[in-house]
Amino acid sequence: MKTLHLTWLSLLLVTATVAQQLPTPPDAIKDAFPTGTVFHANIAYAGDTLRKHLLDIYLPPGAKGNVPLVIWVHGGGWMHNDKYADMGYMKGTIRAILEKGYGLASIDYRHSTTAIFPAQIQDCIQAVQFLHDNATKYKLDQRHFALMGFSAGGHLASLLGLSHNNNVTAFYSGGRKPSFTLRSVVDFYGPSEFLMFYGDLLPTQASDPISILLGASPLARPDLAKQASPATYVDKADPPFFIVHGEKDPDVPTAQSYLLKAWLDLAKVRNSLTVIKDAPHYGPMFDTEPTRQALLAFLESTLR
Repeated sequence: MKTLHLTWLSLLLVTATVAQQLPTPPDAIKDAFPTGTVFHANIAYAGDTLRKHLLDIYLPPGAKGNVPLVIWVHGGGWMHNDKYADMGYMKGTIRAILEKGYGLASIDYRHSTTAIFPAQIQDCIQAVQFLHDNATKYKLDQRHFALMGFSAGGHLASLLGLSHNNNVTAFYSGGRKPSFTLRSVVDFYGPSEFLMFYGDLLPTQASDPISILLGASPLARPDLAKQASPATYVDKADPPFFIVHGEKDPDVPTAQSYLLKAWLDLAKVRNSLTVIKDAPHYGPMFDTEPTRQALLAFLESTLR
């Protein structure tokens, strides 16, 4: 009996240790997630050890399988931040997404300071393909994926969503054509047309974020600017779009979202554009109840 008692005691100690070691989101964003959220952290999606080739998965409490997924693409001028960025000021929206039974996957991608375009879109495509290929393992519904991006992440989400049916081989790492499908795209203040981004102030030196991304200024390489612009790929087969922009955005002109909407309208692609009065480039003004409810209604109509 003594031996049996020790065996059970050892098992309890091991179980307690494992429970203590379960990953949790960073302290700064912990309160964005409902109690019981299942967190899978730092999953390598590209078969290598690069820190920028990691993603996190958050599953709603009690998830049993076939969870529709929102894929979060962070902003930061393509050169800053990580997969937790933008979550701090969108906590209410994150919580609502999970409470409605959706999963959330947040992906990292290589910065433009270490790898120029198309590395970033290649990484995003690889991450989504990994989620598709491993959907059963992580209880996801591979038929119901949506993208949600912020600023530079909004650009990447839009670019992925719009180019996906255009067979742009330069965007495929290793030449493998992706097999996933996307049901919708949520674009928070992402650039859509690089050649129109600066108006009369188009830079000739490769020192601004877009030029660093491309490895040359849009004026010097309009071909690259066109290839990297989401608006290039708009056609009638594209998924629905939910676009949000700040009225007083000092970094990404609001005209970028108006232009994207105009292209989508011409192609007869379902879309909506919400311009938040007096809102800047990012921040809590985007995490309000009216915007949140409109977003949830959009996800309900495209992911269910």
